Amino acid sequence: MARIDELLSSIPTDLYIDGGFRPSSSGERFDVYNPATGEVLTTVASATPDDAAAALDVAVAAQESWAATPPRTRSDILYKAFELATTTYREDLALIMTLEMGKPLDQADGEVTYGASFLRWFAEEANRIRGDYFRIPEGHLQAIVVRRPVGPCLFITPWNFPLAMATRKAGPAFAAGNVAILKPSRETPLTALFFAKIMHEAGLPAGVLAVIPSASSRTITGPLIADPRLRKLSFTGSTAVGKALLQEASANVLRTSMELGGNAPFIVFEDADIDRAVEGAVATKLRNMGEACNAADHFFVHEDLYDEFTEKFTKALASQRVGDGTHEGVNVGPLVSQQQLDDVSGLVERAVEAGAQITTGGKRIGEEGFFFEPTVITDIAPQSEIMMTEIFGPVAPVVRFSDERELVKVINADSVGLAGYFHTNNLPRILRLAEKLEIGMLGVNSATISNTAAPFGGMKQSGMGREGGKEGIEEYLETVYVGMPAPDIS
Repeated sequence: MARIDELLSSIPTDLYIDGGFRPSSSGERFDVYNPATGEVLTTVASATPDDAAAALDVAVAAQESWAATPPRTRSDILYKAFELATTTYREDLALIMTLEMGKPLDQADGEVTYGASFLRWFAEEANRIRGDYFRIPEGHLQAIVVRRPVGPCLFITPWNFPLAMATRKAGPAFAAGNVAILKPSRETPLTALFFAKIMHEAGLPAGVLAVIPSASSRTITGPLIADPRLRKLSFTGSTAVGKALLQEASANVLRTSMELGGNAPFIVFEDADIDRAVEGAVATKLRNMGEACNAADHFFVHEDLYDEFTEKFTKALASQRVGDGTHEGVNVGPLVSQQQLDDVSGLVERAVEAGAQITTGGKRIGEEGFFFEPTVITDIAPQSEIMMTEIFGPVAPVVRFSDERELVKVINADSVGLAGYFHTNNLPRILRLAEKLEIGMLGVNSATISNTAAPFGGMKQSGMGREGGKEGIEEYLETVYVGMPAPDIS
């Protein structure tokens, strides 16, 4: 308890604007809750439209000098931030995320590794931004292609990965020479503010980053998106909110990156290693309590393995230890909020009312905090609500299938296509599904797919653009073509 109190007293809770922390212009603050207890952790300054305007004013003023900063300097700052995050502040960052979001400490520590890796990756990419030089086919012009920063950016990040979703955007933006305003989720503002502290300590110049948490997101993001000085919007969150933001962004033809909802299928084919598939299913379903856009949502198991898989999967989920993420040995923490708990509980209740069977779990745990039992559900109709909804919780519907082609049709009929997983030892099938499934990321015989070096993103209503990989920095660069008379080389 003393360690938690000490940490909370060290976390900035004011807005970060122009290289320093300041209170809201209205003086208003909002509560940040611990989902393991339902109690208030602390209060945070709530940004107003005036604060957002001030942050953009400062960012615009800083854009030119930051864009002119040598790539090596930008790289060194990002690498210094990586070192601070993974050494000096590693334990602090992990504990902050567990306290405000709920994930077990070992998973929070894993997010520190993953989140910080974007700072290191794009520290390296900052030095590799290049244009092009070539003669056009007709021969009379020499083409020069210049890459330059897109300009002031707005990041709107979710609560489920509060560090990684910030660094996945900030790393490439800063590497490319852009300034940015970060609007974190109201559920997890502490990680974002601590990130600002780390970037400040790493030497990021004043004005290059602003962090403006708010109890009323729409009142501050709306005016920012409408301001013609803003040049880029990057959002991670639900498809519904992403569509609304795209409509707003269209007024200024604002450049956008959207990482939206998922509804990831997990497929177990008849030739799968069933124990490996069960192990992967548990990890992919329960990581982050299932509150991940790329978490496995629905499990399609071939009829030849269905009974054995369901039995083993049920036993594995029933053995998971649920509790406060700060306690040793906990596998599954609380859901992030009462609202999330109600949403997940409601999906399960309606599925049972429609005839589904629960083989383990299915209920809230206790009255304190927002805990829900790891749950396996069977006997579900393919078009039922729980099959068509991104669950965002530790609930696993298991459905029997017999025909690969029909299953592909069912999966591709979904409006989203972010991630998917399948277990098989058939190489032609692996290559075939990579071509046929309308999904942006596929995990084959693996429980994890996210990696800094790989492009993260989906198809259809799961969004547009990619984060991470060599593709990630392209989202933050403009391309300028210069045509000039070709030199006479005869």
